Amino acid sequence: MEGKTEKCVYSTFILDDVKYKTTIPDKFANRKPYEPENPKMITAFIPGTILKIYTAANKKVKKGDILCTLDAMKMSNQLIAPMNGVIKKINIKEGELVTKSQVLIEFK
Repeated sequence: MEGKTEKCVYSTFILDDVKYKTTIPDKFANRKPYEPENPKMITAFIPGTILKIYTAANKKVKKGDILCTLDAMKMSNQLIAPMNGVIKKINIKEGELVTKSQVLIEFK
């Protein structure tokens, strides 16, 4: 490591009225900020294939209604409406492969 000098930058934070000095790793400093889930966006919790869609755009649904069936790892998972509302947009088609966290259905 000749010729290479690293400068340590210390950050101070307070926890329970005690000050701590520490270095912040690049991975932590460059992390993606936390964003809470949007309840109006139904996303795939696992990669898989859409088997059946039970709803359509502009259709009223009640909490607990089945929106679609997602086949993942040889299991059929029914995605249900988390609330009463109206469907704004269907972003999927039957037989389509979806990735984890892909937005499948949007509520108004």
